[in-house]
Amino acid sequence: MRAYFRDRPEAGGLLARKLLAYANRADVLVLALPRGGVPVAYAIAQRLHAPMDVLVVRKLGVPGKEEYAMGAIASGGIEVLHMPVISALQIPVEAIEAAVARERAELGRREKAYRGDRAPPLVRGRTVILVDDGIATGSTVRAAVKALRHMDAQRVVIAAPTAAPSTVRDLRHEADEFVAIITPEDFYGVGQWYVDFAPTTDEEVQDLLAAAARSYAGLRLRSGQPAP
Repeated sequence: MRAYFRDRPEAGGLLARKLLAYANRADVLVLALPRGGVPVAYAIAQRLHAPMDVLVVRKLGVPGKEEYAMGAIASGGIEVLHMPVISALQIPVEAIEAAVARERAELGRREKAYRGDRAPPLVRGRTVILVDDGIATGSTVRAAVKALRHMDAQRVVIAAPTAAPSTVRDLRHEADEFVAIITPEDFYGVGQWYVDFAPTTDEEVQDLLAAAARSYAGLRLRSGQPAP
């Protein structure tokens, strides 16, 4: 076993090559799952000449083992619970409710930090490329897809550099397309496939969102379209 990607920007560049059919299309929107999905999505948005934003989703961690997901929540009151995990670990309802409340507060903080007073992007009728830096259990992505369906996305494409094979099989039934570079059978975690898997900070997310907005506005002006 060896790391496959140097870092998230490199992974995004490689993933973008598999998404070139979506380049230069007015209906395409790249949405990143923060924080780790943002550097990957930025590289994709630049290559596809597409606008980029974030879709804030929060994992619900198993009590005492928060890195292991028992579900996820997303903007708009979306909640997805991973019942096999909850049943197997006999997680009480009170613990689930506490995790939901805690993560809803953090979801609101992050939306404010990343977007400020800027309105969320228009999703209705668009093709959304939903990007993360890797997918393990799929709870977070599943909540995001459910949120996008609720917002009437025309088409949802899940894109990640690496994903667990069993999760890919499950999520293919929920998205219109699933694009990944590697889906190794010996998948034990997303970080194992990166040389540099340092946490992405809020400041990096803000900087990349601002850079993406400037880049897309400049692209539209050069093509004779008004800036968004």
